[in-house]
Amino acid sequence: MVDVSAKPVTKRVAMASGRVLMKAQTLERIINKEIEKGDVWGVARVAGIMAAKRTGEMIPMCHPLTIESVEIRFQPDVRHSEVRIEALVKSTGKTGVEMEALMATAAAALTIYDMCKAIDRGMIISDIKLLRKSGGKSGTYLRAEE
Repeated sequence: MVDVSAKPVTKRVAMASGRVLMKAQTLERIINKEIEKGDVWGVARVAGIMAAKRTGEMIPMCHPLTIESVEIRFQPDVRHSEVRIEALVKSTGKTGVEMEALMATAAAALTIYDMCKAIDRGMIISDIKLLRKSGGKSGTYLRAEE
C-alpha cells in the first residue's frame, strides 16, 4: 500500500457511472416492478452502498476508508433500453474515494444483472468510469465530455 501517513486530511468526493444494456421488455418489467426477485432499484442501491463501504477488503492495495456518504442513482432510458448508474461517494480523509465510487457502480450493475438474468442473460454491463473527483493533492478531475 502507498504510505499516506504524511498526507493532509481533506474532503474527498468522487462520482462514477456505468450502464446496463438490456432487452426493452426487461427494462419495462424493472420499471413496472415485475421482477420476481423483488425491487431491482432498492436491492441494487443497497449492493452499491455495501460495495463502497467494503472496497478496501476487495481491492488489494486500497486503504480501508470511513465513508461518510454514498448515493446511488438509476436513470432508466427506455429509448436506448438501458439503465445508467451513478454513484457519488464522500469522505474526509488522506486518500480519495474514486475506487469506492467505481466499486459501488460495478456492484449495482452486477446486482441488476443478477436480479434480471432469468429473463435476460444477454444484458451488457459497460462504460464503468470515473466522472469526477475532488480533494487531495491532485485536486479536481473532470472527465471531458465524450
